[in-house]
Amino acid sequence: MAVAGAQVSTAGGLSSPSEWSARALFTVGFLGLTAGVQMSDRGLQAIVLSAIQDSFAVSDATVGALQGLAGVLVGSAVAVPVARLADRHSRKRVLLGLIMAWILLMILSALAPDFPLFFIGRAASGVTEFAMIPIVYSLIPDLAPERHRVAANLVFAALMAAGSSAGYYFGDSLVTAAQSVIPGTLEPWRKAMTLLAFAGLPLLALGFLASDPPRHIAAMNVETNVSLGAFLRERWQAVGLFVGVAGSLMIAVQALNPLIAMALQRRFGTGLAEIGHALGLVTLATSIGCLPVAGMLDRLLRRRMGLAARPLIMGLGAAAAIPCTLLLMSSATLDRALSAVVLFLFLTCTANALVPTMLQDLTPASLRARSFAIWSFVVSVFCAIGPLIAGLLSDLMLGGALLKAISVTAIPALTLSAACALRSVLRQTSAADGTPGVHEAAHNRG
Repeated sequence: MAVAGAQVSTAGGLSSPSEWSARALFTVGFLGLTAGVQMSDRGLQAIVLSAIQDSFAVSDATVGALQGLAGVLVGSAVAVPVARLADRHSRKRVLLGLIMAWILLMILSALAPDFPLFFIGRAASGVTEFAMIPIVYSLIPDLAPERHRVAANLVFAALMAAGSSAGYYFGDSLVTAAQSVIPGTLEPWRKAMTLLAFAGLPLLALGFLASDPPRHIAAMNVETNVSLGAFLRERWQAVGLFVGVAGSLMIAVQALNPLIAMALQRRFGTGLAEIGHALGLVTLATSIGCLPVAGMLDRLLRRRMGLAARPLIMGLGAAAAIPCTLLLMSSATLDRALSAVVLFLFLTCTANALVPTMLQDLTPASLRARSFAIWSFVVSVFCAIGPLIAGLLSDLMLGGALLKAISVTAIPALTLSAACALRSVLRQTSAADGTPGVHEAAHNRG
């Protein structure tokens, strides 16, 4: 009988634990909660974006750069060396350092006297958020039994999504609470960011109780070259297609996500609380609701298509989101626009839900955190493009029609993503030639 937390030996080291331990369960929950709180600052920022724009008197294009470059690209770029540090040293200590840095940088952003300093603060806080995610996905295979790894990934993603949606839903309440709790003449959005920063303090205390497991080497990774350069050269075609699918999809998603609150407020003249509550519920429902659907589709399609199933799911999600984008652009009422957003986010979230599992299957344990960080950076280049293009289109060509600019940016990106996914499916099917791949065969033997 397996003992809780036991590990199965292999020729190359230790595999994932055979059963859950109480501390491992706590750690996965803690990681999801922490990532959710950190990601909630993005939802809060989206809700108060109009106030931030007014405070610093900047254009739509500048706001797009803030949401893309500072919010995503800079953070994920610097996250790569942080992940390299985590691959070589204690991942728990690195995570504790990231939580502390996030607290301090949130306060810096809230107190920034001008836009350049605010931009720097938000970019630096993005480093702590984006560095944490690849480290977490490198930890999960060392905490969860192999048969529960997909479920653990999805639970973490659900907790992170809940935090992100909370930033939208409770944004107005957080602004109100901060005004009553924090004295002084600071603008309300600044007080709200400061109050959110203090939520990191109890997380920092709980972090000392989290597990710091050894790195386990799965049987499928024993023969894998540990050189990152050799690994990328060996898999460059598969990696290139994956970047095309996921990157193009993220252009569309990030054209909408960080700008939709301001776009809806501008188009329909709706108040902060109404938009915030609606988008909070939408984000939560779509981000979590897509997870069981993605898991079910993965199980059903992998029986027939093997490793080609996951790019197929991504391509179908991207293609189905195109009509939703057209509906958003032509919506005459807020309810119709929100319905289009719900469908768009559900389909694109479903398309992205299994990406972490795909990367865990592909990368060896000794490179896992760096591989996730590099993947985050490459995809984040595309994430930065989305809001930047939408902001430029709104300023230069569409007369401030931000909702239309979002749609015009998203449609060609979704089309390209679906095309790359189709090419990836055909390549996977051709390579398999009716035989399960290396990792698929290893999984089946397990």
